[in-house]
Amino acid sequence: MGHSPAVAWSHAHGGTCGVPLSCGTPLTITSGCQATTDTKPPGKLGALFSPRPNPIRGACHCAPQHHASPCPLPQHCTPLRRFQGHRQHRVPPQGASPAQTGVTVLGSPQAWRQQEAPRRVKRAWVIPPISVSENHKRIPHLLVQVGSDKQQPGGVIYSIKGPGVDEEPLGIFSIDKFSGKVFLNAMLDREENDRFRLKAFALDLGGMTLEDPTDLEIIVVDQNDNRPLFRQDVFTGRVVEGAEPGTCVMKVDATDADDPDTDNAVVRYSILEQGAGGMFSINATTGEICTARPGLDRETMGVYNLTVQAADMSGDGLTTTAMAVIYLEDINDNPPEFTKEEFSMEVEEQAVGVDVGKVFVHDKDLAGSPNWLAKFTILEGDPEGAFAIRTDPHTNDGVLSVAKPLDHEVRDRFELTVSVQNERPLEPTAPASPRALATMQVRVRDVNEAPVFRENPRRISVLEGTPPGTPITTYTASDPDTHQLQTLTYSLLYDPADWLRLDPHTGTIRTKRELLHPSAFLQGGWYIALVLARDDAEPPLSATGTLSIEILEVNDHAPVLQPPAALLCGRPGRGGTLLLGATDDDRPPHGAPFHFQLSPQHPQLARNWSITRFNVTHAVLAVLAELPQGLYSLPLLLRDSGTPPREQQQLLNVSVCHCGREGTCEDSVLAATSAGAGITLGALVIILGSSILLLVLVGLGAARVRGRRRALRKGLLQRSRDDLRDNILNYDEQGGGEEDQDAYDINQLRYPELFSPRVKPPLRRDAPLSSATPLAPRKLRSGPSDIEDFINEGLEAADSDPSVPPYDTALIYDYEGSGSVASPLSSIVSSLTDEDQDYDYLTEWGPRFRRLADLYGQ
Repeated sequence: MGHSPAVAWSHAHGGTCGVPLSCGTPLTITSGCQATTDTKPPGKLGALFSPRPNPIRGACHCAPQHHASPCPLPQHCTPLRRFQGHRQHRVPPQGASPAQTGVTVLGSPQAWRQQEAPRRVKRAWVIPPISVSENHKRIPHLLVQVGSDKQQPGGVIYSIKGPGVDEEPLGIFSIDKFSGKVFLNAMLDREENDRFRLKAFALDLGGMTLEDPTDLEIIVVDQNDNRPLFRQDVFTGRVVEGAEPGTCVMKVDATDADDPDTDNAVVRYSILEQGAGGMFSINATTGEICTARPGLDRETMGVYNLTVQAADMSGDGLTTTAMAVIYLEDINDNPPEFTKEEFSMEVEEQAVGVDVGKVFVHDKDLAGSPNWLAKFTILEGDPEGAFAIRTDPHTNDGVLSVAKPLDHEVRDRFELTVSVQNERPLEPTAPASPRALATMQVRVRDVNEAPVFRENPRRISVLEGTPPGTPITTYTASDPDTHQLQTLTYSLLYDPADWLRLDPHTGTIRTKRELLHPSAFLQGGWYIALVLARDDAEPPLSATGTLSIEILEVNDHAPVLQPPAALLCGRPGRGGTLLLGATDDDRPPHGAPFHFQLSPQHPQLARNWSITRFNVTHAVLAVLAELPQGLYSLPLLLRDSGTPPREQQQLLNVSVCHCGREGTCEDSVLAATSAGAGITLGALVIILGSSILLLVLVGLGAARVRGRRRALRKGLLQRSRDDLRDNILNYDEQGGGEEDQDAYDINQLRYPELFSPRVKPPLRRDAPLSSATPLAPRKLRSGPSDIEDFINEGLEAADSDPSVPPYDTALIYDYEGSGSVASPLSSIVSSLTDEDQDYDYLTEWGPRFRRLADLYGQ
């Protein structure tokens, strides 16, 4: 306490202002002042703060406590304070709370005791924040000096820890461990770190802590070192043409990485360039772009390119630019117009659906939009609706087409009046204009037209049985080309029954044969023929007419009784009735209903017989009195319903038998035999004899077939060891002769009965291994001597073998592979004995010699 502290103020650039203050006077250091004391009491910790500019604007002053006169601070000066290492307390002024003042009271202990009531206070280091500007280039730079009042014989060791020291980012701060001076070793960037919080330690030589660690807060003061940045390089907006002034189009925005609490980050917007007219303006604060003047016309200028600038420091600092592209959207403010007033075109007659020509229009609105798309209408000149007009969506042209067939002979020229307008109605702001009209001159070109049958199909009726050569109709066509004076010829294109003859010049059709019912060429009583008419143009054209001929039915057939014979009981009542029917080859209405009656020429029949109608096609014959047994022939008269009706008298053979109580004939077999359709007993015997003879012949044929198959099962392909039935020939011999000169013994084939069959005939091996083996091998027969029968019977047996049905097919015998490992074939010698050769080795030669192995192997 014996030292007199002195306080001096320093210039912002490090110079001393030289304003002295009295020692021991309590000081109130407001924001922006820094003070140091050049002495420290014994046993107290001192802290040294280096002069730094304060970021807060305004005059900086200090005022002695309990004094009315302030201590003025020179302009452009920042206080450099050095104070004794007394513990610091935030003491509010009289009548104010610490939160309201936010000041730090520094001074001697006597001054503290004058301000505080007597109480126990815990001592702690309190060091105000240290401000340092970013991008400071004088490195290293002294920030602060810390010191402890607990001096040791060997001295005090100082250290700091925290971000920028032993934490990322490393190497920014350092401390002189003996003097306690803290230095800045690298340039700072506020945009990366705006403050650093460090811990300061005081240790003895043994590493023991002398004081509690104190906090060092280093604030990085912002500088305007970052330009504003637009969020994108090109901004896009749209506005309709003709928009009113003040219509907002789009908004641009930029960001500044500097401190948002300073002017360094306050951005202002402006338009540097937008072309002639100045049609747009921008809000300097919000960046919103709006229309500034009327008269936006897409047809004049469809796109506006604006160069927009953003500047910080409220427009006086760093700048950057971006592009704002504004597209004008089209409205329907321009009607379509024809490129000329009259269009000429021509089309062939009879052409339907073809395009005749185009009319061309021009519209200033946006191509492809509904404001541009045209709609055409035919106003005059086409009362029949022969033409149609549509819009080509790609070119916006009007396409005229034929909707109905045109006839040069009827009308060869059309004059059409066509109008055009947009699909979408014009905007009310569009200038008024008259409706666009154009004239289309269409000429119809004459072409050769095919003949035309005016009546197609032609239907006529012809009586069946009409004699050949009778004219039935004249079927002609007309030529629409009246001015060309062409000649037509006719021919029959389709006449399936060859019933007709056609005159090629007049078209008269006559019967060639008699037309009769029934016929396979009639379809429901109609005969269909096709007539071809051809003109003499080049090339000629033709037309086809259909002639439908109805063959009228003639009542030329009388009804036929069915059945012609019957059996019934000879007494009235049960069993004494018979159902009669009739058939007629005529078609309705010349057939049923039929009329049945007893012949009027024999009236005595009515005493014993009666006929009653049952339906339109049947009647009932009944016995009126008991009749003796025997055969009765009843003459009946049958009549149809044709015009005129046809009738015919027919005989009904009735066999009367003796009936039992049940109404059935007791001798029905004999009666049926003798009366069945007039067949006599002799005829019946002949039929039975013929049937028996036929059965005998069939039995003999079956026995012959069974005998032949039994013979085949006994000795099909009877083999012996010397029975060689093949001869291997060499067809690719290039010279030198063949070693095997022994010929095949053909006598074994011609006379197989001379050679005894093998004791153990081998099984067939040409079936696959999975096929079932027959239960008993087939035996060979000793004959026949005829080679053809022998081969045919062997083939039949092979086909009936159930074990190998799929494998008896055509095989390739002339392919012997790429080489044979077997011995020469000359070792196989034809012999008449079984002891000369052993052919079991043939099974080792492969599948090509399997057949030989089967024939001669064991």
